[in-house]
Amino acid sequence: MVILSVNFLACSAIPGAAIYEPSAINPPKPLHEFRGAWIATIANLDWPSRKGLSTVEQKAELLELFDRAAQLKLNTIIFQVRPACDAFYASSLEPWSEYLTGTMGKAPLPFYDPLAFAIEEAHKRGLELHAWFNPYRARNSFSKSALAANHVSKTHPQLVRDYGKQLWLDPGEKEVQQYSLAVVLDVVRRYDIDGVHFDDYFYPYPEKDRAGNYLEFPDYVSWKRYGVGGRLSRDDWRRENVNSFIRMVYESIKAAKPWVKFGISPFGIYRPAVPLGIDPHAIDAYGKLYADSRKWLVNGWVDYFAPQLYWAIEPREHSFPILLKWWAEQNVKGRHLVAGLDTTKTENRWSAQEIVNQIRLARQQNGVSGHIHWDMKSLKRNSVLAASLERGAYLQPALVPASPWLGSARPDRPGLSVEREAWREDKVKRPAAGTVSPLEMRWETRGAERAWHWVLQTRASGEWSAEILPAGQTSRVWTQPPPEVIAVTALDRNGNASGPVVMELKRH
Repeated sequence: MVILSVNFLACSAIPGAAIYEPSAINPPKPLHEFRGAWIATIANLDWPSRKGLSTVEQKAELLELFDRAAQLKLNTIIFQVRPACDAFYASSLEPWSEYLTGTMGKAPLPFYDPLAFAIEEAHKRGLELHAWFNPYRARNSFSKSALAANHVSKTHPQLVRDYGKQLWLDPGEKEVQQYSLAVVLDVVRRYDIDGVHFDDYFYPYPEKDRAGNYLEFPDYVSWKRYGVGGRLSRDDWRRENVNSFIRMVYESIKAAKPWVKFGISPFGIYRPAVPLGIDPHAIDAYGKLYADSRKWLVNGWVDYFAPQLYWAIEPREHSFPILLKWWAEQNVKGRHLVAGLDTTKTENRWSAQEIVNQIRLARQQNGVSGHIHWDMKSLKRNSVLAASLERGAYLQPALVPASPWLGSARPDRPGLSVEREAWREDKVKRPAAGTVSPLEMRWETRGAERAWHWVLQTRASGEWSAEILPAGQTSRVWTQPPPEVIAVTALDRNGNASGPVVMELKRH
């Protein structure tokens, strides 16, 4: 059921009586495009800017990043919450990250929960918040703090391997898969996140010893337990360890909260010389990281897939559009294919136009749903790029594309009321003579499912404009002459849209 109520507008500024009435006008279709940015916390790359900032300073820095994201009309933040078996949230499973206070295991003081704060502030701005985990890294070379007593290397040393300058969980241990899955599901169940995200780290990137020789990952114990001479080679066994974990994570997230999306951003080249003409000497993520990322996409074990296409449009051996087209051809399940863009290069190597052109090419490529910027700090610092995006590629807001495989039922149309605001004695200022009294519009959810976002569209002087509003914003007041047409659409958490409720200003 749709409720429409209308009251007369002040007539002193509009010739004749004028009221809003239900209308059959169809507003333009809103844009749908995944527009994201990564916020990296490891080694204080994006946030916080350094260890040991006060709670007030940490919050202020994060809000500055979120405000820039909202200003640019992004719609998704990918927030790193587990860089290396540590936590940017209150966890009973892993210690607080040293990148907050400088000491692993030490909570922020005064206490706050950074993930809970990030979710609340992102949602206020209409942004999705995806929690970004590294599933296997246990300690990296940037770490300076002593290991906390509840770090996995202390509590489960049998699962951890020394590799080069890092500690790494052994993906061949079944207990590792259960442990990392438990960490992910703990966040999924306790926090109102919109997505879970993995990046390109599975088995570690190869490291060398002092003599310059590549080091073998030390998983002989788990490999021997599997059984030398089994049906899989050691390389295939390593890939299958990752494959089974990816599938288990996807299915477990859906069992816990079906609307929470799962995304992965693998290395942008699947294999050297794939497709034909691509660098035959590129890093072999399939053969060295044991990441059969094409398989995850083909099997639909992700809701969005963001290959890190961190190269320019030219030259051909690392060509952004050639690689993007190849990945689009692998997307047989129709998941959201999202291009990872290396926006950091606009600070020292590329012009801002390179990123603008990459966004244009992504929009032209069939089967591509959007893009993610590496990283948010670059969008904050590069004012030339930000201005180019605001004036061009991001002139209009965009909705996160719907994910029909997660559910396609549409929400009911909202209830809508438009009325002249009553001026009370406690108002600071009354409308001047000969002007229109403020016009107030309110809307509300109808049906069992509450809205997750609203699309507010208005037409004034023949031109349409659109806003994407968070669920908690259910009214708007105009103090200037009101728009000719007002339309409100409800969106659910899967991105499914109701039909618009439309009202048109009529003169009688």
